[in-house]
Amino acid sequence: MDASNEHAAIRTENLTKTFGASRAVDGLTLSVSEGEIFGLVGPDGAGKTTTMRVLAGILEPSSGAAWVAGADVARDPEAVKGRIGYMSQRFGLYADLSVMENISFYADLYGVPTADFGRRLGRLLAFSGLEPFKRRRAGNLSGGMKQKLGLCCALIHTPRVLLLDEPTNGVDPVSRRDFWRILYQLLMERVTIFLSTSYLDEAERCVRVGLMHRGRLVACDTPAHVRRLVKGVLLEVRCPEPRKAAPALRAAGLAHVTPFGDRLHVLVPGEDEGRRAVSSALSAAGLACDSVISVAPTLEDVFTSALPGGGA
Repeated sequence: MDASNEHAAIRTENLTKTFGASRAVDGLTLSVSEGEIFGLVGPDGAGKTTTMRVLAGILEPSSGAAWVAGADVARDPEAVKGRIGYMSQRFGLYADLSVMENISFYADLYGVPTADFGRRLGRLLAFSGLEPFKRRRAGNLSGGMKQKLGLCCALIHTPRVLLLDEPTNGVDPVSRRDFWRILYQLLMERVTIFLSTSYLDEAERCVRVGLMHRGRLVACDTPAHVRRLVKGVLLEVRCPEPRKAAPALRAAGLAHVTPFGDRLHVLVPGEDEGRRAVSSALSAAGLACDSVISVAPTLEDVFTSALPGGGA
């Protein structure tokens, strides 16, 4: 690793992974600094999980190069596995073992010294909130608790880089909040966190985000800068019947119309003409409109407007 990247916890150069004729990861080049939380986001099939598995040393790159925690992913994958914590989408917890027994198993797997285990276990149980449940079988835990237990197992050997593949997928909002509280505690200890997520509100919490689409990194910057990829003015339309309003607006030539609960986000070239077009389309369809205001775009708006194919 050259001097200009000596503080990079993760670095890839033209990283590519193919499966037959399909390129799951296509020329990925990025750098993640020590102590940074980096979010990889994109539609299903974008290549996020494959990227994670290559960085974790599970899959061999087809071409290009990657380094994680100073180890070459292709040349020394075993060194990578010993320096990272990795949570896959289906982390391997053992349902018949208790919380403590699961963590003990992973401690043995990673070769954690017996003298260090008690201290590390106590700390992980405390900061994850699992101390009262340490003797409960993993199979009897809630979804959120299982994710916290998986994180504890991934952290028992004190890695400096944490790879998390959609760690809160399917978890209730309260548990998601608690999980992120733990991640922020880890950031204070300079742990590098590289995660993929399908929740765009979570991506907004990252220092930087990378947008993947069909194996390629199409944008990489702070969430604020990525939001600027949206070209035009974003209008928030509030109306009593948004499900009927959306097709009416599209039929009137307004291509980028995205439902947001009881609201619609409509991307237009200019604010004044956009307001007139929205009002005219709804009026022609016999639909009422409560308000039309300009709003700042979200990452979801980037997906629906800036990605090739509308983020499909």
